[in-house]
Amino acid sequence: MLKKITIKDKVYGTHYITESVIIELLKSKPILRLKNISQFGVPDQYYHIKNYNRYEHSVGVMILIKSLGGSLEEQIAGLLHDVSHTAFSHVIDWVIGEAGDETYQDTKHEDIVGSGEIGRILKKYKYNPKAMSDYHNFKLLERDIPELCADRVDYSLREFPSQISKPLFKALVNKNNTIIFKDKRSANIFAINFLKLQMNHWGGFEAVSRYKLFSNVLRIAIKEGTLNFKDFLNDEKFVINKLLKTKNKEAKAILKILKNKKLATSKNSEIVQKKFRHTDPCFLDINGVHKLSEVDNKFKDYLAKQRLANTKGIKVPILFS
Repeated sequence: MLKKITIKDKVYGTHYITESVIIELLKSKPILRLKNISQFGVPDQYYHIKNYNRYEHSVGVMILIKSLGGSLEEQIAGLLHDVSHTAFSHVIDWVIGEAGDETYQDTKHEDIVGSGEIGRILKKYKYNPKAMSDYHNFKLLERDIPELCADRVDYSLREFPSQISKPLFKALVNKNNTIIFKDKRSANIFAINFLKLQMNHWGGFEAVSRYKLFSNVLRIAIKEGTLNFKDFLNDEKFVINKLLKTKNKEAKAILKILKNKKLATSKNSEIVQKKFRHTDPCFLDINGVHKLSEVDNKFKDYLAKQRLANTKGIKVPILFS
């Protein structure tokens, strides 16, 4: 077995992995499968911007936790935190009708971590799979919105321009097992840019429309028998190869439209809401730790404005009635 793996990450730089348990997990099929799972849900050929994959994000979360002084156990939990994602990530929540929550993955996480190759590796190194699958055990890895956590920090830093993401990474500190910023300015830059991603990407017209339309195609394919729900446990290449065999004219037409990098608006539309992601980070100064919204009224007002805007939803075109 390899004694060292070198990881060159675009945000965190070069890191060397020497822990045998992590090396084995990185070589496991469930983790390698994440290389073919789109972070943005809708795959590149049907999305308006280029994806990165869940593998890159999962490894990044692990590195971030390690950089913040997290335990080996929490680093492992970070690496595994997305292993239960189906093909197309959170699009599956839209397929089953739970777009507002996007929590389907969480309901399957304990089963995936505790079984098969992942479960065997964890047990080999004396880790309890059930404990490893419980996010509540790992405060660096996962916290509720609007707090910072390694998961939330990593996927946003990967979308920020590098001239923003790298300084922000260096400005993060671990304070009593909580991720905070070294100064108010960094906290503000992170929170504002996070909201911009929510407005312009995650909760914007293109992303919401594509999630809705692509999930419609998947439902059609399931109904006609081209796909079944177990197919989503494979990677996206497998599912798309089956999806393209659909005979349904509506599904084919939607897929053709989704190949355009800019969707057209339509008078025939429906209001759709997507999960409102935001952060309200804490930071340090000479007087202690503060939450940004409690000391920065401009940010507090901006956050309230965007929260209100999100409640209005997005007008998604109805292509077929």
